[in-house]
Amino acid sequence: MPREYQYPFELRHLVYFREVARKLHFRKAAETLGVAQPALSRQVAQLEASLGVRLLNRSSRRVELTAAGSALLERVEPVLAALLRVPADMKAVAEGRVGRLRVSFTGLAMATVLPDILRGFHRQFPGIRLELNESPTSLQLAALKQGEIDCGFFHPDGPSPGIDTILLLREQNGVLLPSDHPLRDKKKLSLKDLASTPFVLFPRANNPGFYDRVLAAFASSGVAPQIAEEVWPRSNGVGLVRAGVGATFAAPSESRLLPDKVVFRGLAGPSPESRLVVGWRTTQAPAPALAALLKAAAAQAAA
Repeated sequence: MPREYQYPFELRHLVYFREVARKLHFRKAAETLGVAQPALSRQVAQLEASLGVRLLNRSSRRVELTAAGSALLERVEPVLAALLRVPADMKAVAEGRVGRLRVSFTGLAMATVLPDILRGFHRQFPGIRLELNESPTSLQLAALKQGEIDCGFFHPDGPSPGIDTILLLREQNGVLLPSDHPLRDKKKLSLKDLASTPFVLFPRANNPGFYDRVLAAFASSGVAPQIAEEVWPRSNGVGLVRAGVGATFAAPSESRLLPDKVVFRGLAGPSPESRLVVGWRTTQAPAPALAALLKAAAAQAAA
């Protein structure tokens, strides 16, 4: 047996000691435990021998805790209390009522469907702790395959081996413009209208599929894109639009909550499409907590 599992005493030694320490009387402790008094005395003596200290001072009239005995009782109480909770805790974990989930998301997810998913999930499963982390699609896919996260909200290029997904959002993009842009008063624009407008994008490595759809939309419109900056995360791109650096693409659902000095306009003609999914590993059935989150996501997608 590995050395770290070679404990000097057994659980029953601690249980028996605690009862004697509580009652300071061997006969009464033995009656409560349902064991013979001599057996109880032997168990306590074995515990003292294994620890190499005296825990109790015994006389014909009384039993007293030594300093070591008092210190051990303080340590034993929370340990045994925690062990008593194990069956109920494990049942709660198995039923998906408590646990932990590691969840990654993109800026588009947090700006659209994810808050409502989290609100419904927390209402139904308050005992499950979510570890949330904003991350680009490429890193989420790698983290899923390595088992570093439980699920991710990302933008797929296509099917990924070993990963299941639920489609949550699929929309043709419009553009975010600075509120003082010369074309701000037009309700519908085209990429040809924006031929002289610089654009703020993100590094292609973060989401190659969407980046390529952006370039394809420009090519279909006969426009050579002017790329002013490539930044991440998403909020930085919106901030640069507010600063007047240029325009950026946005899904209509993303435009409901815009900061000041930014306006959204739809695009007529070619435009890139945003696709948002929740994905998880297919190597095994989702754990109860993850299954609950996926159920909440599927309900949001249906709504």
